[in-house]
Amino acid sequence: MCAYSAREKIWGAGAGHRWAIYPGAPRGSGHVPFSVVPNANEDNSSALSQVQRRAVSELLRVSPVADELARRFQEAGFSLALVGGSVRDALLGRLGNDLDFTTDARPEDVLKIVRPWADALWEVGIAFGTVGAQKNARVDDAEQSFQIEITTYRSEAYDRTSRKPEVSYGDSIEEDLVRRDFTVNAMAVALPEKEFIDPYGGLDDLAARVLRTPGTPEASFSDDPLRMMRAARFSAQLDFEVAPEVVAAMKDMAGRIEIVSAERVRDELNKLILSAHPRKGLTLLVDTGLGEHVLPELPALRLERDEHHRHKDVYEHTLIVLEQAMALEENGPDLTLRLAALLHDIGKPRTRRFEQDGRVSFHHHEMVGAKMTKKRMTALKYSNDLVKDVSRLVELHLRFHGYGTGEWTDSAVRRYVRDAGPLLDRLHKLTRSDCTTRNKRKATALSRAYDGLEERIAQLKEQEELDAIRPDLDGNEIMEILGIGPGPAIGQAYKFLLELRLENGPMEHDAAVTALKEWWAEQG
Repeated sequence: MCAYSAREKIWGAGAGHRWAIYPGAPRGSGHVPFSVVPNANEDNSSALSQVQRRAVSELLRVSPVADELARRFQEAGFSLALVGGSVRDALLGRLGNDLDFTTDARPEDVLKIVRPWADALWEVGIAFGTVGAQKNARVDDAEQSFQIEITTYRSEAYDRTSRKPEVSYGDSIEEDLVRRDFTVNAMAVALPEKEFIDPYGGLDDLAARVLRTPGTPEASFSDDPLRMMRAARFSAQLDFEVAPEVVAAMKDMAGRIEIVSAERVRDELNKLILSAHPRKGLTLLVDTGLGEHVLPELPALRLERDEHHRHKDVYEHTLIVLEQAMALEENGPDLTLRLAALLHDIGKPRTRRFEQDGRVSFHHHEMVGAKMTKKRMTALKYSNDLVKDVSRLVELHLRFHGYGTGEWTDSAVRRYVRDAGPLLDRLHKLTRSDCTTRNKRKATALSRAYDGLEERIAQLKEQEELDAIRPDLDGNEIMEILGIGPGPAIGQAYKFLLELRLENGPMEHDAAVTALKEWWAEQG
């Protein structure tokens, strides 16, 4: 064991463990860089050993910035600690350059300390005790930019009607940690001495991959009901289980989410949907009743039967479509595609009909679903562009099934491309994902049919520049040929020529002129 100094060890106190971690082999040596030494009479858990080794490695990486900042606070007579998600991510070996700190300094003191040191400063969250900063530093022989948030020890609580937290400042880090959402986010590393603070057993819960609250879940969710959404989000992001008592509290208090602003709910929902395991979080929302308040269209699918997928209900079908769409993503998580996959069948409950032959139909559910999608996303304060795109994909997701036997004309293919516009690639992915049948012959036939459609689109694109379908004559040419000025007639003529273009493909200039004149004569 190599020598160590007091500031090079990390102690973990809490949950029956007290750990010391010492640097071992030098970084980059190819050996396990750190050894973990438990106190006497304690089991050397391999899971804890792994997370602690990762933590030291990650903390050493950010030390040039974290230690320098901590010394400035120390010299001013204040404490500073890395906290919350930053400590959790360090233990998981995935600490990025977004660092969260907590301090006993009040916001006005934080500004005085940080302003001369930071490369940029933000005061947007200062009303809630948070100061933001950017610091550029050279780490591992490379220039890196760190995004930093420093928050004064605090406690938050909602009253029964307010959507905004009431903030009061605390005087101890233990008081600050107990108000945090989950034990895995209630750990801290005091700087610059690097003392590991874990009063609520977060390290054990991290090793067990479980989400618990530092205090009672009822008190935690009463303080901030959004934490129920965060439980679902973290279960999806981290692939953690949620403790039974936390799930029980979520069921009992689901209605409390109503006091939280739509924007905050939307942001948590987005993080959940964009996670690696969204099914896990969505299932928790539905099982606890939170889904009834946040996205009621989703639990409404649970009892519906799909005429094309009799082996599963529409709810299960929807989760499979979401996962299959994720598998087709090429450049990272795609919120537009995932929302479309999640919402594509929400019109089915309203359009369900029991036919005389015993079948169940959902005629025009895509049109109804598109309207429902727009209404729900608008209520959640999504941007107009995202609402428009997701609603359009929901509306178009069944269009391909008119092509099922491969008999579409070139005109129909052109209209498919024109209607999808810039969403064509996502529509391809959504349509392919919508096939969840266990009938291998049927699945193969659908896949081949869509392969054929994509091939025809590629061929027509090469021949006709389908990405920019427009009439063969522009507005100026129309006015010149017809001898008229700007007005409604030009728009009507343009629409006529566009339909002609979609039906017949590109036309020679003279043929387009002749067709336009004939149409104009028919207008009288």
